[in-house]
Amino acid sequence: MVRDMLDKLFKLFVNLTRLFTLQLPLVVSSPEDARGICREKSVAHSRGDVVIAGFFPLYSWELVSNINDLAGQQQSFQTNSKKYQLLLTLVLAVEEINKNHHLLPNMTLGFEIYSEHYKDTDMLEDPLIWLSGKNKNNPNYTCRRDNKALAALTGTSSTSVPIGTLLDLYKIPQFTFGSFDPLLSDKGKFNTIYQMAAKDSGLALAMVSLMLYFRWTWVGLFITEDDYSVWFLSELTEEMGKNGICLAFENMITYIAVSDFSNDLSMHRQLMESSTNVIIIYGDSKFLLSFILKFGHFLITGKVWVMNSPYEDMIIGKRYFLINSFHAPLIFSHHHRNTTGFTSFILTDTLSKNSGVNFLSKSWIQSVYCLLIKSDCRDLGHCSYNATLHWLLRHIFDVTMSDESYNIYNAVYTLAHALHQRFLHHMEEPPVHNAQPRVFLSSQLHPFLKKIQFTNPVGDQVVLNEERKLQAEYDIMSFWNFPEGLGQRVKVGQFSPFRPHDQQLTLFENLIEWPIGITKTPQSVCSESCRPGFRKASLEGNATCCFECIPCPENEISNVTDMEQCMRCPDLQFANTDRNHCLMKTEIFLAYEDALGMTLACTALCCSALTAVVLGVFIKHQDTPIVKANNQALSYILLISLICCFLCSLLFLGHPNTAACILQHTTFAVVFTVAVSTVLAKTTTVVLAFTLTAPRRSKRQWLVSRAPNLIIPICTLIQVTLCGLWLRISPPFVDRDSHSEHGHVIILCNMGSLTTFYCVLGYLGALAMASFTVAFLVRNLPDIFNEAKFLTFSMLVFCSVWLTFLPVYHSTKGKVMVAVEVFSILASSGGLLGCIFAPKCYIILIRPERNSLHSFRERSPGRNQS
Repeated sequence: MVRDMLDKLFKLFVNLTRLFTLQLPLVVSSPEDARGICREKSVAHSRGDVVIAGFFPLYSWELVSNINDLAGQQQSFQTNSKKYQLLLTLVLAVEEINKNHHLLPNMTLGFEIYSEHYKDTDMLEDPLIWLSGKNKNNPNYTCRRDNKALAALTGTSSTSVPIGTLLDLYKIPQFTFGSFDPLLSDKGKFNTIYQMAAKDSGLALAMVSLMLYFRWTWVGLFITEDDYSVWFLSELTEEMGKNGICLAFENMITYIAVSDFSNDLSMHRQLMESSTNVIIIYGDSKFLLSFILKFGHFLITGKVWVMNSPYEDMIIGKRYFLINSFHAPLIFSHHHRNTTGFTSFILTDTLSKNSGVNFLSKSWIQSVYCLLIKSDCRDLGHCSYNATLHWLLRHIFDVTMSDESYNIYNAVYTLAHALHQRFLHHMEEPPVHNAQPRVFLSSQLHPFLKKIQFTNPVGDQVVLNEERKLQAEYDIMSFWNFPEGLGQRVKVGQFSPFRPHDQQLTLFENLIEWPIGITKTPQSVCSESCRPGFRKASLEGNATCCFECIPCPENEISNVTDMEQCMRCPDLQFANTDRNHCLMKTEIFLAYEDALGMTLACTALCCSALTAVVLGVFIKHQDTPIVKANNQALSYILLISLICCFLCSLLFLGHPNTAACILQHTTFAVVFTVAVSTVLAKTTTVVLAFTLTAPRRSKRQWLVSRAPNLIIPICTLIQVTLCGLWLRISPPFVDRDSHSEHGHVIILCNMGSLTTFYCVLGYLGALAMASFTVAFLVRNLPDIFNEAKFLTFSMLVFCSVWLTFLPVYHSTKGKVMVAVEVFSILASSGGLLGCIFAPKCYIILIRPERNSLHSFRERSPGRNQS
């Protein structure tokens, strides 16, 4: 009984809406029941000079559920009130063209509307009736007085392919208003079919842009297994690979598998156990409906569904629809400009055209209202007629033009423009004398249709040539569901491939309603992002989106999240503790202000002052035997050179500059060569004094002529020559060492040519070893005023200091290395000063009685006896 009541209500809905909506002469059929509309010859038609046939899906698949059993969902075939918009769009386009005096001024368009058949056996029945005329199915015959069949409008490829095969025999243009299908692009098979929908070449990029906006890098995918879906999958995976997005799972489902409910539990387990929170579903309306039916009896929470536009074509007949797993999905649909004329046509013209039949329309409103909400119809009496009709039109017919309606609108205008160009071309042809009037054939439109390009009334470019079509723009819609089976489409964003790359996606987050179980913007990642200071390390055997975070190596940073490789800081910078930022290194050198530098400087000054005091003591007591012994002049030269040795250490302190770098080692080499050569000269003097001063010695004049003194200038000249070669080849220069100490840049002097530098040091070392050897050989000579032992011990200290210096110097860095070199200079110079002159100063200042010839004569007999 309930079914009969619903059938009668729908019959009333169909008949009455035709009467007060269409102002064209209509012939309306009367179906036996609601399902009988699928078997009617013609739902409605309007007369015209040429006729357009529309094969519209005025029914849809519906999910019907028992309110007492949430799992009791079933798939049924029901009339779809939303598809009534397709008929209204065709009427609007025909009316606008017929009223346009600049487009087909001497011709009117008509239409015939048929309902699509889902049965393959009945698919071609209505097209044959349209071609034959007068509701008769006579193939290859026509009952029309003249051929008025202009073109056909069809929906999906399941109906377009068989109808197109038939119409291709007559070369009648066929326009598809459904989704783009690459199968229909084969002009070898379907030369007369034109697809109004844009190719979804940018859909993959649009979806990936949405993922990147919310930082969803771990998504799942359900997709149909057909040619177009395989092409879309390749586009999607390519874009995902470019942007670091991975598929948690990828299920390609055939239509046979999607209708098999035996594996529902395993697929549901895979869906719920997956760590992804975002699921992409791609397919036509049949696939989407079957998929929702497959999982509808499960309550799936915490998952965001991203779909393509066929979802909007389905009817969800569920009373308590808020408790649903597919609540508030994000849907990508083709963008087109606002068709205000369509909204006005429904809301304004429909009301004004039916002011004289209020009793009929009010009965229709009440019937449809009761049919949809299944509630007490007496509540309707409290609402005004206009307010109720306005509400019903907005929430039942959806006054916003859908993608299919917009394609129908463009198809009608495309036909009108092609027909207009055809007649203009015919008028330009020269008339033929006594020729019969040319018969107009719809096949003559194809040359014009293939080149057609115009701007439709809403301002969009329309092009049929697929190679010249612009890329599609997309609106991101959210379907808000409410109780009683009502819903509202809300635009939450837009994607345009024509904008700059970082501005292609626009989202209104405040309008997005997340699915059940989600209270804030969800996250969908396989691994948490690596914060700055860490880098990603892939896990073997896992997707690239699954990784672990490891700290950056020393002196490397990562300043953004999810970096693949850490960046090394520049030479003059170093990584901070968190290794997310490079800091400027501090310049360091052995400055006078440092405690170590100040200590060394004071030591050098004190030692040089002490040496000057010793020199003054020697000058004051220059007539005493101990001063005169062992060549007095050599003692003065040695003391002066030691003063210079102490002072040259100051060149190593302070900020290095070019002059200081040149003077440091050259001055050190020269003054130490003078000092060591002086020691060698003094040792040679002792040897000559004991070996060449015997009576009747022929070489005695060597000692008298002070020949040992020539050692000093000769040795010094050689060293100066080596230093000159060094400065000429590659002199020292200021350098920066940014690697030895973390966080510091060491300002130091680079030696330039290491070969000449080591030659200078080698020569100085050879001279020191020669002095030590000679002094060691004469260590046992009589020691009264003889300094042979002191010279031996002083050179032993000198050589020990510099032999110890070499390993210590090369094991230190920075200012400590400079301090070691300065200390070695001071220690070796102090060793010469202390070992040679300390005993003499002791005798001169403390034991002056021993500094006389009388004392020497008193001690000599005893020594001789001994």
